[in-house]
Amino acid sequence: MLRDVEQRLPHSAGVAARAGQLAGTVAPRQRQLLIAAAWLHDIGYAPSARVTGFHAFDGAVFLATRGWSPRLCGLVAHHSGAGFSAREMGMADELSRFIHEETALSDALTYADQTTGPDGRPVTPAERMEEMLARHGSSSPQARIHHERGPYLLAVASRVEQRLNSHGQPAAGWP
Repeated sequence: MLRDVEQRLPHSAGVAARAGQLAGTVAPRQRQLLIAAAWLHDIGYAPSARVTGFHAFDGAVFLATRGWSPRLCGLVAHHSGAGFSAREMGMADELSRFIHEETALSDALTYADQTTGPDGRPVTPAERMEEMLARHGSSSPQARIHHERGPYLLAVASRVEQRLNSHGQPAAGWP
């Protein structure tokens, strides 16, 4: 579904690979869910899933109507601080239909997304934010919320890196 959407398939494959590397930071029973959410986190960019243009919400709706678990739909809906965008776009009520969790699992999904560039290659969270702001433009909703979302994403990165360190894994870079 993302094959024809510029850079979404390489990015999603990279996020899934990164999620696999982060699997040790979540409970064993949640590892498959993490990887599934990583593969599906940007499905809302697919033309057949687009309804509102807000990819996190569109993806969650698309998955929910096809019977995916409420938890997976919530992870997709709220990945990478999507709630900040929803509020800016006037879609907070719509997004609230989906479970919002702040757990090691949601952190790992966000970290995998924020440490993977559009081409699927590793980046730092700061590089990812810089790329996103350049891609969306200075007048975009993403730029308007960056003063709130940026610190949130960096806090998520810090938590995940602490978990990696506590498991004896290097926090910086991809193996």
